[in-house]
Amino acid sequence: MSQAHLDERCVNTLRFLAVDAVEAAKSGHPGAPLGMAPMAYVVWDRFLRHNPRNPMWPNRDRFLLSAGHASALLYALLHAYGYGLPLEELKRFRQWGSLTPGHPEHGLTPGVEATTGPLGQGFAMGVGMAIAERFLAARYNRPGFPVIDHYTYAIVSDGDLMEGISAEAASLAGTLKLGKLIYLYDDNGISIEGPTDLAFTEDVGKRFEAYGWHVSYVGDGNDLKRIERAILEAQADPRPSLIVVRTHIGYGSPKQDTAGVHGEPLGPEATLETKRALGWPTNEPFYVPEEARRHFQKAQERGERLEAEWQALFDAYREEHPEPAEELERALRGGLPEGWAEALPRFAEEDGPLATRQASGKVLNALAAHIPHLLGGSADLAPSTKTLLDSEGDFSAQNPTARNLHFGVREHAMGAIVNGMALHGGVLPYGATFLIFSDYMRASLRLAALMGTHSVFVFTHDSIALGEDGPTHQPVEQLMSLRLIPGLTVIRPADANETAAAWGVAVERKGPVALALTRQKLPVLDPERAREGVPRGAYVVSEAKGGPPEVVLVATGSEVHLALKAQQALTERGVRAWVVSMPSWELFRAQSQE
Repeated sequence: MSQAHLDERCVNTLRFLAVDAVEAAKSGHPGAPLGMAPMAYVVWDRFLRHNPRNPMWPNRDRFLLSAGHASALLYALLHAYGYGLPLEELKRFRQWGSLTPGHPEHGLTPGVEATTGPLGQGFAMGVGMAIAERFLAARYNRPGFPVIDHYTYAIVSDGDLMEGISAEAASLAGTLKLGKLIYLYDDNGISIEGPTDLAFTEDVGKRFEAYGWHVSYVGDGNDLKRIERAILEAQADPRPSLIVVRTHIGYGSPKQDTAGVHGEPLGPEATLETKRALGWPTNEPFYVPEEARRHFQKAQERGERLEAEWQALFDAYREEHPEPAEELERALRGGLPEGWAEALPRFAEEDGPLATRQASGKVLNALAAHIPHLLGGSADLAPSTKTLLDSEGDFSAQNPTARNLHFGVREHAMGAIVNGMALHGGVLPYGATFLIFSDYMRASLRLAALMGTHSVFVFTHDSIALGEDGPTHQPVEQLMSLRLIPGLTVIRPADANETAAAWGVAVERKGPVALALTRQKLPVLDPERAREGVPRGAYVVSEAKGGPPEVVLVATGSEVHLALKAQQALTERGVRAWVVSMPSWELFRAQSQE
């Protein structure tokens, strides 16, 4: 069998595994997989360095399906290439309890690098992965030892590129010259409502050139050789790359190039017609030809060999450079250096009053001195959020070992980029802005919670006491709305010592944490009570004398100090009151009843 014929069999296998999954579910998106399958196949077959038997190999290439609605194609790839996703799971596509949900979910399905579906999120998370790769490579590689050296690939859609988050992330990626970032754009000209030119007539390639990207064009989405050449050209270019691939949504079906094939099954008759048109057996759904299966399975042996070669390289690296090797290994497994918690400062009463954003800056710098893989930045607000790491330099194309990231005024992209960095592994990332602007990054915060990423979000100016900026900058509903997100740990410390303890939780807790910090200065509370109490979510700050409390005042953040004044007023009236600081509802709910 010729290579061209084998390739065609493999591409059509992917197409029809996806189509049959959608048909079985009676819901889903068959159009994109029919058009995208050739480019996905070229990436996975010709370029992707991965080991299906170890999906978490640290130096694997990352592949993101930013167009998460085309999840049936990703599941077809994962099944075909041996990621332990049985055919039965494809037959249970979009069903309750299956490993093949309607949109890809990180942590559920082996090989899914990120939860995607909200368009543009995968695009921006890929930028975060490329930043993490660049930082780790620059920091730890040595001559002859490229122990961190991989690409981040993604397939992005018209919808991804319409979303503002993609523009934010693309602009930053171009500025940083993230040359290991290669995106294939499924340019099919159709969205749910009809032709994309109803709302989207720009020259996408020119836009990305203006961002500083390398842009190339493939006029026929079925031309495997041209797609392969375009990826080789992208790898040779020092800039991030966008490959614009002209495809046909619903390729081969009677609904080709129509909105009707975007988000609903082809239907039995159209499915048969599509299979006939592409020369595919019509009597056996989920059919995988033996020659295609054998070809796909070669990826497992190839992947094991690639990882073994990398492991041998790393073993030699460890022998030659033991200290950076130990540091890198610890970071990759999500560990922390011994004694890091002892770096958390204790603040005395005479250190105050102190805004918790100021205290946070001191704590962050103390931690950064002990945790070399802690890095991050703000959405152009570092002087106000106090998140600048002293003497650590500004991360850039010219200085990729630096630890201060400058996201620009791009809150939404910042949130997703931080998530992408956390998903990559080897780094502990944070992103900062004012609490009011958490609204701009809501989707990214929600995805962080769904994925359980170790992302830290620093939100300052957390109350109405923020000076002269007025109501546009005064957060009123934001804190409660963050606490409504399941899986997001929100901590609102009441003073400098609670802030230190909150950072301790954020560093150690393997999930997203949001810190809400004050602009205004606050008195300093007892460091021992704070250190013990914050990880429990709530603790008694001040007891009444003379017996059990008649009233308990519970407060968070700056309002704890108002509660202490109220306690004093009640005491003068003969009422025994206790004050409880409750910086985190989520941590408190996790405690036992005792």
